[in-house]
Amino acid sequence: MGIWNKRDDMIVHQSEPYNAEPPPGALVDAVTPLDTFYGRNHAPIPRLDGTSWRLRVDGTVDRPLELSLDELRRRFPERKVLATLQCAGNRRADLVEFRDIPGQVPWGPGAISTAWWTGASLADVLTEAGLQAETAHIAFIGADVSQDADPPQPFGASIPAAKATSSEVLLAWAMNDQALPAAHGAPLRAVVPGYIGARSVKWLQRITAQTEPSDNYFQWEYSLLPPEADPRKAGPGDGITLGPVVIHIAILRPGKGTPLPSGPTEVTGVAFAGDDRMVTRVDVSADGGTTWVQADLNAPDTPWTWQHWRATLTLPSGETELLARAWDSAAAVQPESPATVWNPKGYANNAWARLHVTCDR
Repeated sequence: MGIWNKRDDMIVHQSEPYNAEPPPGALVDAVTPLDTFYGRNHAPIPRLDGTSWRLRVDGTVDRPLELSLDELRRRFPERKVLATLQCAGNRRADLVEFRDIPGQVPWGPGAISTAWWTGASLADVLTEAGLQAETAHIAFIGADVSQDADPPQPFGASIPAAKATSSEVLLAWAMNDQALPAAHGAPLRAVVPGYIGARSVKWLQRITAQTEPSDNYFQWEYSLLPPEADPRKAGPGDGITLGPVVIHIAILRPGKGTPLPSGPTEVTGVAFAGDDRMVTRVDVSADGGTTWVQADLNAPDTPWTWQHWRATLTLPSGETELLARAWDSAAAVQPESPATVWNPKGYANNAWARLHVTCDR
């Protein structure tokens, strides 16, 4: 077992702060085991004492709250949601191949995972606090203090009040029916299905209802900048602040560099539409996109989960590039090239998935 009780073959990009993803082939199950779930952090992982920990709920509410974990569990109905979380930088490595992105974690396709989350509905907690009519955003603050901000500050984010009061958004204390691990936000974290993982704030300490988005560094740091922008000079208001996940696809098997025989070969992968959309079609090609095979596509287990797909392609001997693309229920299709979505922070890469393979004669 590796660090933070993760599998030994995790691809560890950084050990402090811990940033790691599983090998793509480990993501073939509908639910991701705890030892396989990716980790994305901007600061050292805090270890909080669950007995002394308290959650504050304040801002534009009639009745500010301060809750222990036991009070949260006793006062609010327990809810479970199966949801996929995906890092905004997933598949950044594909963008780096087109043009360098200094100072960013070179994520492969494994910064995405799915779990059963158990906790209280954020909407129930906000109702108890008496959310005021002028509230437009709900802000979260965690306990992990990051040096990325100047001066250093705890990781934070906000989501629109309309999303926060949707039934799927949880304050989670359990993951896959086990107590939430320290590496994933214990004792309590937000889970915002359909949104980039950065909005599901871990080690949650404070929830604030407010009229404006969060002014936390990480709220605007997760923005999509135009290609010509200098990320070192960008600030609040620059770029497109990221929220809902854009349609995504990855090839899980065969693995990169795996020797293959020529002939019929099964290709499997995962696709995720984000927000409350679903993937409706996946196409796969082994001849540069001249012809396509429509893959078999699993229905989503919930509106908030990835979908696995599979197709059999006849591969020629020698070098071949496998391609995969997806459509969602809003008829959005992925762009062909990383060149069209490259940005200086490497976020939201939703270009076609590509995998180079070599087949024996």
